[in-house]
Amino acid sequence: MARVAVGARAASAFRGVAAGTGRTLLVLALTFFGLLLVTFLIGRVVPIDPVLAAVGDRASAETYARARAELGLDLPLYQQFAIYVGKVLQGDFGRSVLTSNPVLTDIGRFFPATLELATLATILGVGIGVPLGVIAAARQGRWQDQVIRVVGLLGYSIPVFWLGLVGLLVFYARLGWVAGPGRVDVGFNDIVEPMTGLILLDSLMEGEGEVFANALSHLVLPAAILGYFSLAYVSRMTRSFMIDQLRQEYIVTARVKGIAERRVVWRHAFGNVMLPLVTVVALSYANLLEGSVLTETVFAWPGIGAYITNSLLNADMNAVLGGTIVVGAVFIGLNMASDLLYRLLDPRAR
Repeated sequence: MARVAVGARAASAFRGVAAGTGRTLLVLALTFFGLLLVTFLIGRVVPIDPVLAAVGDRASAETYARARAELGLDLPLYQQFAIYVGKVLQGDFGRSVLTSNPVLTDIGRFFPATLELATLATILGVGIGVPLGVIAAARQGRWQDQVIRVVGLLGYSIPVFWLGLVGLLVFYARLGWVAGPGRVDVGFNDIVEPMTGLILLDSLMEGEGEVFANALSHLVLPAAILGYFSLAYVSRMTRSFMIDQLRQEYIVTARVKGIAERRVVWRHAFGNVMLPLVTVVALSYANLLEGSVLTETVFAWPGIGAYITNSLLNADMNAVLGGTIVVGAVFIGLNMASDLLYRLLDPRAR
């Protein structure tokens, strides 16, 4: 009987996990379908003629009509959408008018720069923001809390382009502590083979210490500025979570038992805060991946944000929509990954 009961519980647990996984995949598919629908409609609503962008405004009427038919723009909208979805699922985003390369090739060249920038910014933001949030909650109402809240408020209030320009003026032009705009100095271009596209990693793998140092000098200022905005968000959320936990009865009981305050804060309270922080960090990371356009523009950083912006200014809609889909897919993937990780770490959420 005991074996039967254990087998029944295991089968029930398996069905529950399978059902949860199926629901997650269904939500993922529907969300991605919605993303494709939105980008398709944007491509048809914007006042930019993709045919003129491809053939030029001096093309003859016959050339224009032939290009329109080749692009499938003479078909009904539902057929255009079906063709669009089929191509996207095959990784075909069309060709960029600006570079004449397949859009997916361009994205593979530009996206690693944004990934590297956002990753370092997230490490800085989380590594500093979480301890600041914990300290602010533990010292609620005291001067430490007030200072940390002001620092976070400034992170929300200061425009990123202004902070970037001031950072370049002070730390690059005046003090010379960091390198200027761009990813590396001109003299270091094409020295490292872009195996991963992450120049810090590639330079380490090839033993190019000078390239690594130069790339890090270029990266540290824009990453610090983006990390400051991540710090403001992460510290505020950490403080809120910690204040809620520090008011719980188990914290009062731990203090009554004479447990050291440091252990109460960092082991007991913070241990229960780590799970919701997973979602916060994932959202912060996703926002940096998709929202670093202004930072990349100020620092001439060759990332996906700058690529989409330049493509939009040049009416290159294939590149704009392709970049938007990739960034949206990454955002969806990070949200789903954080949700699955949350369920994995917390049995109550399963």
